[in-house]
Amino acid sequence: MKKSIFKFLSWMLVFGMLFQNTSCSSDESSSSAAPVIEKVSAAVDEDGNPTNLEPTNVGFANNVYVIQGKGFTGLQKVFFNDFEAAFNPTLVTDTTIFVTVPLTTPYQDQSNKLRIETVNGSAEYDFTIAPPAPQVTSINPVNAQTGDTVTVYGSFFINPEVTVGGTPATILTVAFDKITFTLPPNSQLKQVTVTTLSGDGTAPQVIGTGIYDDAPASFVENWLGPWDGSGFTASTAEKSQGESSIEANYGGYVGFKFPMFAAPASTAGFAGLRVSLKSTQETGKFKVVVNGNYGAGKEISFNNLGWTTFNIPWSEIGGNPGTINEIVFQEFNNGGGDKLYIDDLGFYQ
Repeated sequence: MKKSIFKFLSWMLVFGMLFQNTSCSSDESSSSAAPVIEKVSAAVDEDGNPTNLEPTNVGFANNVYVIQGKGFTGLQKVFFNDFEAAFNPTLVTDTTIFVTVPLTTPYQDQSNKLRIETVNGSAEYDFTIAPPAPQVTSINPVNAQTGDTVTVYGSFFINPEVTVGGTPATILTVAFDKITFTLPPNSQLKQVTVTTLSGDGTAPQVIGTGIYDDAPASFVENWLGPWDGSGFTASTAEKSQGESSIEANYGGYVGFKFPMFAAPASTAGFAGLRVSLKSTQETGKFKVVVNGNYGAGKEISFNNLGWTTFNIPWSEIGGNPGTINEIVFQEFNNGGGDKLYIDDLGFYQ
């Protein structure tokens, strides 16, 4: 969020300078002339710093660009590859337009044209849209070992490279939304990153931090489930990470337990717990409890619009316990019960 705000302030600074220049030369522009595009530049660089407005003919989705020229008064529409982009009229002068390339802009087999339309005519500019940066949503299995096949899920995987903690991995298969690769040595507690021409994306899970993804970690005992013994099923229809999630039907205030008493898991090097939850109620509320410390449990609320991922720091569930022997998700909505889907339970750094 801070980076996004910084980018916004950065290109607003650029706009301020351009607006000042426009005001000084307004006599040279004609508000009734047909528009002319002279150059297009990125507003900020990849680190969010203002650029020197060097002209470019390549744009990346979800990035802000500065269109410079003349005759922009009365701007009505902006198109990238014939796909309309929204713009803020307050960020338009007769010689400058600030606009963001929509994330969903088509980029394959397109016209490769930027087009603007004003009340006085239209103008085009050669401008190729590159694919968006890869969006990485999850990996599976999280607790992979050297030599195991790992799957990366996401989108925009176009001619990708995969690294684990900076070490290149051998890619086995590639699809637009899925990559499989062989886990290189020394990958424990390392992040998986996918890199393409358009940028990179990093998985939210870190290798070796799973408690339950599609299967329990080795230290989780086989009697996990609700207190009332009603059991659970592995749902392949509902999943946030990997190929399945836990589907559990809850009675009111019943808890679902992940027991680890025989081999408590160390919390060393971790900041807290990561979990994805989905309720089937209009609103769901559950208490997350560690090591039976119900007085320090954290109540979390969410709705049935989809999966919600939570990073829960130790400070919000009683402080870092050093080791964990049990995690419980207790129904706490006072609505008589719920069906809850649990996925991607693990630690985060």
